[in-house]
Amino acid sequence: MIEFKKIRYKNFLSSGNQFITISLNQNKDTLIVGQNGAGKSTILDALTFSLFGKPFRKVNKPQLVNTVNERDCVVEIDFVVGKREYKIVRGIKPNIFEIYRDGSKLNEDSSANDQQNYLEKQILKLNYKSFTQIVILGSASFVPFMQLTAANRREVIEDLLDIKVFSTMLDIIKLQLKDAKDNLKVLDLKKESVADKILMQKRFIKTIEESSQNDITAKQEEIVLLDKESVSYQESVINLIEEVEDLQTVIKDYTSSGDTVKKLGQFRAKLQSKKHSSGEEIKFFHDNTVCPTCTQSIEDSFRVNRIEHLQQLLQKHEDSLAQIGKAIDAEEEKEKQFLKLQKEITNLSNEISQFNIRISNSTKRKRNLGSEIQDITDRLENRSAEDVKLSEYKKSLKTILETIKNTKDEFDLLTQGQLLLKDDGVKSSIIRKYLPTINRLVNDYLQRMDFYINFTLDEEFNEKIQTPVHEKFSYSSFSEGEKMRIDLALLFTWREIARMKNSVVTNLLIMDEVFDSSLDGFGTEEFLKIVRFVIKDANVFIISHKNELFDKFNHCLEFTKVGGFSRLA
Repeated sequence: MIEFKKIRYKNFLSSGNQFITISLNQNKDTLIVGQNGAGKSTILDALTFSLFGKPFRKVNKPQLVNTVNERDCVVEIDFVVGKREYKIVRGIKPNIFEIYRDGSKLNEDSSANDQQNYLEKQILKLNYKSFTQIVILGSASFVPFMQLTAANRREVIEDLLDIKVFSTMLDIIKLQLKDAKDNLKVLDLKKESVADKILMQKRFIKTIEESSQNDITAKQEEIVLLDKESVSYQESVINLIEEVEDLQTVIKDYTSSGDTVKKLGQFRAKLQSKKHSSGEEIKFFHDNTVCPTCTQSIEDSFRVNRIEHLQQLLQKHEDSLAQIGKAIDAEEEKEKQFLKLQKEITNLSNEISQFNIRISNSTKRKRNLGSEIQDITDRLENRSAEDVKLSEYKKSLKTILETIKNTKDEFDLLTQGQLLLKDDGVKSSIIRKYLPTINRLVNDYLQRMDFYINFTLDEEFNEKIQTPVHEKFSYSSFSEGEKMRIDLALLFTWREIARMKNSVVTNLLIMDEVFDSSLDGFGTEEFLKIVRFVIKDANVFIISHKNELFDKFNHCLEFTKVGGFSRLA
C-alpha cells in the first residue's frame, strides 16, 4: 500500500514563494473550498507533477511556474511504501528531479527517463492513467474510465489486477523472438557457408588426389620417354665413337703428308736453284771464250766438255724435279684426304658432344621428375592437414545444426509463451475471473447511490446496460448526473479491486467539484454515506465551491487569494 503523507509546493501556479503544505493522511475526510482561481485544485496538478512530471489539468509545463516570481518552482511529496519512506522533489527553473529513499538520494547519474521508469515500475507500480482512475476524480482534464480507449481501459485494469507483468513479459518475449528469428537467419547463413566450405574442401581433396595421380602418371611417362631417348642417344654415341676410331686408324697413314710436302718443296726449290745455276753456266760458256774477270782465254775443249757436263747435269735436275713434282702432288692429295678425315672426325666429335649434352639433360630432367613425383607422393601421404580442415568444418556444421535445433526449440517455446501472454491468453483468463466481482461491485455502488440499473462490462471492457425502462442503453445515453454516478461507482470499484489484489492500494482519494456539477442533493447524501461508511482506509479530499458543506466534513481547508498569490487559511 502507498500511504501519501504530505505534499508541499511553492511558486507553483498561483502559489507564492512560501511553501503551502497539505497533510494527506491525518483526516478521514477533508473539504477543500475557495473561490474560482484561489488555487484549491492546484493540489491535483501538484500531485501528478511530483509523481509523473506532468500536471493533471491541460497546462503546459513552463506555465506551471508562478508568473510573478518566474523561478524556484518546487513540489515535494512524502509517502511510505511498506516500511520504506520516499520523498520526491521536482522543480522548474532550475529543473530538479530527485528521489530519496529513507533519507538517501538515489542514483543521480541516471537520466530523468530512467528515474521516472524506476519510480513508476519499481516504487509506485502504477502509471499516470491508473493513478488518475483510482485516486482522482476531477471535472477538469479528467477522462472517466468509460471515455478511455479500449487499449487504455485494458491498461488500467491490468495495473489494478497486477497482471501488467504479463504485458512486460510479452514485450520481453517479442524481443527474444525477434532475437531468436535473427539468430536463426544468421545460423542458416553460417550453415550454408560451412556446408559450402565442406563441399569445396571435398572437391579440393578429390582434385588434389586426381591431379596428383595424373601428374605422377604424366611424369612417369615422360621419364620412360627420356629413358628411351637416352638409350637412343647412347647408341648414337657408340656408333659415332666407332666411326671416329675407324677414321683415326685411317688418318694415321696421312698424318705425315704435310711434313713430306714441306720437305719435298724445299728439295725442289734447291734443285730449281741448281738447275738455274747450270743453265746460267751453260749460257756463260756458250757466250764467252774469254774469262771476263781475268781476261784469259777459255779453251774450246774445256768449254765444250763443260757445256756437255752441265747439260747432262741439267737433264738430271729436270728429271729429279719431275719426280719431285709427282711426289708433291701425291703427298698433297694425301694431305687433302687427311684434312677431310680430320673434319669428319671433328664433326663426329661435335655430334658426340651434342648427344652427351642431351644425355646429361635427360638425366637431369629425370632426376627432377623423380623429385617432383616424390614431392607429390609425400603431399598425398601427408594430406592430413586438409583432412583435419575438413573434419573441423564438419564439426563446426554439427555445432551449428545443434545450435539451430536448440534455437528452434527456444523459438517454439517463446511462441507458445507469446500465445499465452497475449490479450486473449492468460490475462483474459484472469480478467474473466474478476469480471463477475467487478460487475457486482459496480452495481452495488450504483444501488447505494439509488441508481438502479444493471451495468456490466465484457472481456473487452465494453459496457452493457439494462434499465427498468430500456433494455439496451450505453454510457453516452445517460445524463451528466447519471454518468457521474457511474464514474463514481467505477472509481470505488477500482479501489476495492486494488485493495483485494493489494496491487496499487493508496490512502488517497480526491474528487474535484463532484458536488458542484452533476450530483443532485439526493445523490450527494448517498455519496457522502459511501465516503463516510463504505470507503475504508482512505483519506478523502473533496474540492468544492459549496461552503454549505462545511458541517458535513471532519476537516476543512480554505484557499484564498491575497496579492495575486494563493494562501491556505
